[in-house]
Amino acid sequence: MSDSPNLALIRRVYESRMAPEVTSEVMAPDLVWDITPGFPNSGVYHGWDDVAKNFFGTPMPNIVSFGAVPEEFYADDEGHVFVSGHYHAETKSGGTADIRFIHLWTVRDGKAVGMRQAADSHILHEALKG
Repeated sequence: MSDSPNLALIRRVYESRMAPEVTSEVMAPDLVWDITPGFPNSGVYHGWDDVAKNFFGTPMPNIVSFGAVPEEFYADDEGHVFVSGHYHAETKSGGTADIRFIHLWTVRDGKAVGMRQAADSHILHEALKG
């Protein structure tokens, strides 16, 4: 079974690891990016420039690398794509952490207009302690 166009669009974001050429094509100008309270850099961001600068552009202390590893993708007929997976973090002290997440994307007219994240903030905060 092939991916729906919306699911394929969001899968492309993960496969590119947020490559600028993909995000500039996929993210809508009115994107709303909602990160669960308690997560580092949590908050609601408006537009990809805001996300790139103020969410991704603010480093997490004690983290050397951090990336999303999607595991399952689901799409509905209303423009939503659900992604479950985990973040993999490597700390400056040599430790690692895997933090479960679920992302709810909203796609409209071939563009991502929303992403709402829920993640296990406790595990990440423990890893940040070093």
